[in-house]
Amino acid sequence: MSTAWVVSDSWTMTRRELAHWARRPVQMVVGLVFPVMLLLMFGFLVGGGRGIDGEYVEFLVPGMLALTMAFGLEATMTAVTQDLGKGVIDRFRAMPMSSAAVLVGRSAADMLQSAVGLVVLAGVGLLLGWRPHGSPTATLAAFALLLLLRFAMLWIGIFLGMVAGRPELVQAVQILVWPVGFLSNAFATPEAMPGWLGTVVEWNPLSATATAVRDLFDNPAAAAPSWAADHAALLAVAWPVLLLAIFFPSAVGRFRGLSK
Repeated sequence: MSTAWVVSDSWTMTRRELAHWARRPVQMVVGLVFPVMLLLMFGFLVGGGRGIDGEYVEFLVPGMLALTMAFGLEATMTAVTQDLGKGVIDRFRAMPMSSAAVLVGRSAADMLQSAVGLVVLAGVGLLLGWRPHGSPTATLAAFALLLLLRFAMLWIGIFLGMVAGRPELVQAVQILVWPVGFLSNAFATPEAMPGWLGTVVEWNPLSATATAVRDLFDNPAAAAPSWAADHAALLAVAWPVLLLAIFFPSAVGRFRGLSK
């Protein structure tokens, strides 16, 4: 099968996913507005800032950007399970098209939606007073790390969606995603937590990305130094690469075995 065929089929599947946005605008808007609501709630209602040397909003916004990349997991899982439940994927597999195009199209559309979500949330952050003080190159690198985390998370979602098989089972995974998301330094520094909990938070992949992008944005970070904080950029790359090494081949293998 030629590369041109794979690319053409993948673009067709990507356009299929994008067409769903026009048919379900409410779902798209809710997905964009929800992180904004969390940002406003934690920024103005809940508050915070213990252990932070600087404005809380400049600590909070990078953390929310990282958290949003993890919360997209449920939407990916739901889309995959819905296609499985309706037999859509089986029909695609029976067509004369590249089997890789189904997963590539799903991931490409998901990444585009994630990029739009980052732009919207960053725009709201700018309105609230957040500013990236780093260089343009550092700012672009920060957004690249955020998208790298999202890319790893979406392949976890694709794999778990095929394992779950039904949209109802996605709710069980959502129960686990939220604690993992909040068990990070998105809203507070590890120094503001009990010792053992702060250690767990420091080594959360989401915390690594949040700390790395804060450094690149030159925004306030955790006050006390630690190995994880000092090597946040390394961990922000290593964790997603490790997750991809596990879940990308697992998702591809699961997809190939669906009809067996």
